[in-house]
Amino acid sequence: MSPAATQRTLSTAEVRREELLTAAARVYAERGLHAPTTEVAKAAGISQAYLFRLFPTKADLALALIDRSNERIHAAFTAAAAQAKATGADVLEALGEAYTALLGDRELLLVQLHAHAASPQKPAIRDAMRRCFARLVALVERESGAAPEEIRAFFAMGMLLNVLAALDATGLDAHWAEVLAGDCHEGA
Repeated sequence: MSPAATQRTLSTAEVRREELLTAAARVYAERGLHAPTTEVAKAAGISQAYLFRLFPTKADLALALIDRSNERIHAAFTAAAAQAKATGADVLEALGEAYTALLGDRELLLVQLHAHAASPQKPAIRDAMRRCFARLVALVERESGAAPEEIRAFFAMGMLLNVLAALDATGLDAHWAEVLAGDCHEGA
C-alpha cells in the first residue's frame, strides 16, 4: 500500500447493526414495519444478504428496532427522573418534559405508532410493546410514587401527545386541535 493510499477501517458487526437500525428507522417510519428489507438494505448501503447476516429474519430486524426505540424512551425517563430527584423537581413533570422532547424525533414517534398498529397481527411485536409498557409503568411508579390514577393520566396524556404529534396538530390554528392540545406542550 502506498503512503498516499487511505486505509479503510472495517466496521464491526455491532456498528453495522446500529447503522442498519438507523436506516431501518427511516424506512419503517415512512413506510411501516411491512416495508421491504430491500429498501432497508439500500438505505443502509448494504446488500440484502448482509442485512440477513446481521438480522436473520425481517422480524428480528423489526424487533431490534422496536427494542432500541423502547430503550431510548426508558433511558430518557430514567435520566429525567434522576435529574428531577437531584434538583427537587416534580418527577412526573420531568418525565412529561422528557417525553415531549422525544416526540421531536418523528422517526421515533412513527416507529412507536407502527409498532402499536402491528401488535394485533404480530404477537412478538405485541409482546415487545407490552414489555416496554411494563418497564415504563414500573419506572414511573417507582420514581414518582404517584397513585395509579395519576399514572393512568400520565400515560393517557402521552398517548394524546403521540396522536397530536403524528397529526402535526400542535400549534395548528383549528378549534379541535386547540381543544385537544390545551397545555400538552407543557409535558405529559
